[in-house]
Amino acid sequence: MRHINIPIFIPHLGCPNDCVFCNQRRISGKQEFDIRSVEGELERAVSTIDYGSCEVEIAFFGGSFTGIDRGDMVYLLSLAKRYIDAGKAQAVRLSTRPDYIDGEILDILGKYGVTDIELGIQSMSDRVLSASRRGHTAECSGRACRMITDRGFNLVGQMMIGLPESTIDDEIRTAREISEMCGAARIYPTVVFRDTDLCGMTESGNYLPLTLEDAVRRSEAALNVFIEHHIPVIRLGLCAADNLFEPGAIAGGAYHSAVGEMVYAEHYYRVMRDYIEKNHLRDDISGKNIVIEVPKGEVSKVSGQKRANKLRLQNEYNVKNVRIIENPELFWYNIRMRAD
Repeated sequence: MRHINIPIFIPHLGCPNDCVFCNQRRISGKQEFDIRSVEGELERAVSTIDYGSCEVEIAFFGGSFTGIDRGDMVYLLSLAKRYIDAGKAQAVRLSTRPDYIDGEILDILGKYGVTDIELGIQSMSDRVLSASRRGHTAECSGRACRMITDRGFNLVGQMMIGLPESTIDDEIRTAREISEMCGAARIYPTVVFRDTDLCGMTESGNYLPLTLEDAVRRSEAALNVFIEHHIPVIRLGLCAADNLFEPGAIAGGAYHSAVGEMVYAEHYYRVMRDYIEKNHLRDDISGKNIVIEVPKGEVSKVSGQKRANKLRLQNEYNVKNVRIIENPELFWYNIRMRAD
């Protein structure tokens, strides 16, 4: 059954904190927000849906939803609940911060049919959180996660790669802790936006943005942890609003529209390399054509952007031609390889 997400963007209304990386209005693609427009926005979206073939989720994104004015929060939730009660939506999702979760808030969310909570954990290193001016601690994130899952909500942990003072070891540890606390994850390489403190830190030399190569390598290290723990990664890299592409909107960092594909390609190269070493194939494939069987729909990821993984195999293992074919019997991140 097809899944339809109706996103409602709530820009920065619920967050008095100013993290160094955040220009929330630009990220959410809105300069202003009129709460009175949401009812019509929902109605227009719902009116286009063929209910015989899909599940509908209403998602409040773009800000710290549980930190907005309590009356506004209840009003927005009541609009979503109306569609839940009418059978026109099956789920309600929202994003928020760890320090905006408590028992009273969770009571309200449960009352109005919220099913999924996405928590901006970002890092489980207090050093990194402090350098990023997140305004909460790793302990706060852990406590919020436990409260959310204890109440039966589905929990998604969001983490960032390349925050100030963050190392790849910090990010691997964050991914491990999210894997223990959450049912799904998002990975966001840090992007430097104009009009943020991080942009000023970059210009003054106090922050060195990730190169695209480093962002891919470090994001793959986190992705590998989630895969090992069977935690689905539902997004890798920013989902861009149109104005992210305006000249000057991005000042630096690893923004690329295909960064997710690049990270998955990097992971598949790890899988191929491990397969070769585990099965002692280096000598068997050297100087030969090879065939790689991959899960259905994964050919482009295994091949890599501009055939990058094929070229790496040729250079590292002295193979000749690389042919990649689908094998529907294989699960994701599994391959078979043989000399042709």
